[in-house]
Amino acid sequence: MRRARADLKVGPYISIVSLLLLSCLIDAEARQQSVQQFDQPQIGARSPRNASYEIDVTLDHAARRLTGRETIRWRNISANATSELQFHLYWNAWRDLESTWLRERRLAGSFTPPRADAWGSMDVARVRVRGVDLTAQKRFLAPDDGNTADQTVMAVPLPFAVQPNETIDVEVEWAAKVPRPFARTGYVGDYYFIAQWFPKLGVLEDTGWNTHQFHAAAEFYADYGVYDVRITVPQGFVVGASGRQVERTDAAGQTRHRYRGEDIHDFAWTTSPDFVEARQTFTHPALPRVEMRLLLQPEHAGQERRHFDAAAAVLRYCGEWFGPYPYDHITIVDPAYQSGSGGMEYPTLFTAGSRWIAPALVSQPDRVTIHEAVHQFWYGVVGSNEFEHAWMDEGFTTFSEARVMETARVPNYLAPRFFGGFIPWPIRDIPLARATDGNRLPGYRTNAEADAPSTPTFRYWPATAGVISYNKTALWLHTLERYLGWPILQRGLATLFDMGTFRHPTPDDVFAALNGASRRDLGWFFDQVYRGSNTFDYGIDSLTSVPASARGFFLTDDDARFEPETDSQGRYRTTVVVRRHGEATFPVDVLTTFEDGSELREQWDGAARWKQFTYEGMARAVSAQVDPDRVLLLDVNYTNNGRTLRPRGAEAAAKWSLSWMLWLQDLLLTHAFFV
Repeated sequence: MRRARADLKVGPYISIVSLLLLSCLIDAEARQQSVQQFDQPQIGARSPRNASYEIDVTLDHAARRLTGRETIRWRNISANATSELQFHLYWNAWRDLESTWLRERRLAGSFTPPRADAWGSMDVARVRVRGVDLTAQKRFLAPDDGNTADQTVMAVPLPFAVQPNETIDVEVEWAAKVPRPFARTGYVGDYYFIAQWFPKLGVLEDTGWNTHQFHAAAEFYADYGVYDVRITVPQGFVVGASGRQVERTDAAGQTRHRYRGEDIHDFAWTTSPDFVEARQTFTHPALPRVEMRLLLQPEHAGQERRHFDAAAAVLRYCGEWFGPYPYDHITIVDPAYQSGSGGMEYPTLFTAGSRWIAPALVSQPDRVTIHEAVHQFWYGVVGSNEFEHAWMDEGFTTFSEARVMETARVPNYLAPRFFGGFIPWPIRDIPLARATDGNRLPGYRTNAEADAPSTPTFRYWPATAGVISYNKTALWLHTLERYLGWPILQRGLATLFDMGTFRHPTPDDVFAALNGASRRDLGWFFDQVYRGSNTFDYGIDSLTSVPASARGFFLTDDDARFEPETDSQGRYRTTVVVRRHGEATFPVDVLTTFEDGSELREQWDGAARWKQFTYEGMARAVSAQVDPDRVLLLDVNYTNNGRTLRPRGAEAAAKWSLSWMLWLQDLLLTHAFFV
């Protein structure tokens, strides 16, 4: 039998001159797509540094309040003048039940009424610009939904226009009520995690202010600058923050910690008297040294190495694949139990998440540490607009996390937890695969059509927004890795990382980088996975393999005669029908395997609703598969991808019955031991 070729061509030959021209065109296109005309790095800096903050804040531990003042040095790097400033006041999302954030949480069905002492708020007491007090003119905006009760965006008109490349100083004084945990910020006991805690300017783009309300399904967006922050806390409280500590002074039972972070777009901090501090240095022959600082809960002592190894794996592999981590420090925070602050990223600082019992075969804290450390690349260094394009951070991070887990060989097994989640039970027989569990395929299958990713993230259906941002993006990136090959995808992601470093890239930058790396137009793919919500689903509709006998009238040299059945002479006719069940299309292979071990592989463009393949040969077919190499990881139903003429149901039933009996026995023994 003829054996079909199994490889897919990556693209036609293109001359060196053509490639250089294509590269130049892509680079020019990316520059034209910049959302801010003057977003070039400031001289001697890595970023434009157009939004720098000097902040002085004091924590009143007894009252659970912050009081602060800040001076913002802001430069207009857009193409147009502005006569208004717009600020985010994120903590007003927890001021009352009518905020947009809490309305959306109720809409998603994930709302629990807060305790009476759980509310948070932010009140601006003064705004001054060039000596002019503008406090009385401040007003609240609701640009997304018109909710007049929402106070998460504040506008202040200016008595003059700030021209492009002009710089002003803005002085703000405010007070805030620290909430019990909301959106991974707040307090539990003596532990505080303080994020999105200061009045923060929106982003002035060439098209105007981009200052969205705080939404339940979206995160943040800000310009880069230098943060010089003085944090006053009770004496004996350990502080961790974005940037590096440059000064510490004790006075009157309090300690003032001064942190400085350069070329970052946000600043978060944490404090607790219970933190246990550990440090380790990441080194690599081709990448910069990074000092890793870990603030660990005392009950998790002994897990230091797992946190450091996970963070180091990210610094290594993401540094090799995409580009080096540009800072010489990073802080890992192990959040307090029930603080609700685990698994969140901020520039040069992130929260991980562990448990009291964390055996080696359980991927916690490793997995969450890897995920949040990867965010330092796709969120911290590449400043995506998470209000509108959260998938550019969350999806790329989920994809990269799974790839780091696989490359670093982090143990990853199914591990149900018992007794309120305290006791994990890793099941060695069920390793979690990158292609399915790493990319979060199960969650995507049931919500694949919830929204088109091109919809601004803050307009996603709140209950399924994460599925579109995280799961779907990771799946289409991994599909491209298998379709194009990792070297090509890696080159595209490295190009995107380079063009997006300390800038605000757009979806078109993503597509330009991947088109350029692959040397082909992948618009047909992006139209489906980004601009549409159709699903992919290919299956084997039927498989037959019967003796190649025939009946009917047959012509001879001198007459025609009817034969009731001709001799097949040991030959078999095999018919395979493959069907496209979903609306989205993708080129797929169809593999037919025969009893003598031979195989036939066909390539189908996947455009029609169905396609038939017919073969004649001396061997009977055993099975047929569509997409046998699992290139199309977006396929929502793998169970119809193959058919066999050699059933193995009894064999499978025996195997799984024995396995389940052993698991049940272990479970009963464990229950008997504890109860």
